[in-house]
Amino acid sequence: MVREKPGSFQLASRSMEIIGNAVESNLNFFIKLRNKIEHRHIEKREVDTLVFGECQSFLFNYETTLIEFFGSTYSINEALVYSLQFSHIRTKQQDKANRSALSKDLSEIVSFVERYRNSLDEATYNSQEYSIKLIQIPKISNTNRADAAVEFVRWDALSDEDKAAYEQLNVIIKDKTVKVQAANVGRLKPSEVVKKVNEGLVGKSITQNLHTTLYKIFSIRPKNGADDPFDTQAEFCLYDETHGDYVYQDAWVSFLTHFIQSSGLEPKELRQKERDGEKLDVDQYRM
Repeated sequence: MVREKPGSFQLASRSMEIIGNAVESNLNFFIKLRNKIEHRHIEKREVDTLVFGECQSFLFNYETTLIEFFGSTYSINEALVYSLQFSHIRTKQQDKANRSALSKDLSEIVSFVERYRNSLDEATYNSQEYSIKLIQIPKISNTNRADAAVEFVRWDALSDEDKAAYEQLNVIIKDKTVKVQAANVGRLKPSEVVKKVNEGLVGKSITQNLHTTLYKIFSIRPKNGADDPFDTQAEFCLYDETHGDYVYQDAWVSFLTHFIQSSGLEPKELRQKERDGEKLDVDQYRM
């Protein structure tokens, strides 16, 4: 028989009073996410990137609760200051790991995250207690060499002029999230890829057949009937398991537009390369 420590019931009751809706939603998110990830063999780094905002809020909420219950002596801010980012340069190994986003397990995790976020009301979703949204701006130089490498700016401490400048910056670079209950939002069919590429070309165009040639010679997706249909380059193409076909990303449109416009390779040359089984390296033709 397990005996509760004196005061544990009061502590639990107090915690429910302190935890607001956004904090509770953040905690519930990680409970459900943990249950889905447990025992699955997926590339964890892809999940880390996906839920960075929720992770940061989770840490802040944890520390806030510790201080509220036990005092500032138990603060963890000196041990966990800021997470390091390694996204400036992607190695070939990282690109290879990125293909894991096409696995069935990870695609289910991504779908869960999207569904959970879409289920939240606007106030909860936009709360910093549910998910931290950050704008990172490299500091060109420090006026004082003792300055911290990372500074958090308090919004309520800014002047009206500074607030206006930050708002303008936010408009320029923020990633607008459109919350809709739908699948494959922003994903393109082959015909839509062809249409968008042709809209961006000057004096040139591609056809549906040429698009087929291009995805083959760049190996962005496997052949029809392949043993592993998920083995695509996730940056450009994803396998839609529900419909048994492939959808394409805007990055593929941008890449093809640049490639067709600047490579100097004519359609007949590209088709000959396909017949000869020749492959082209995406990295050699990036912008």
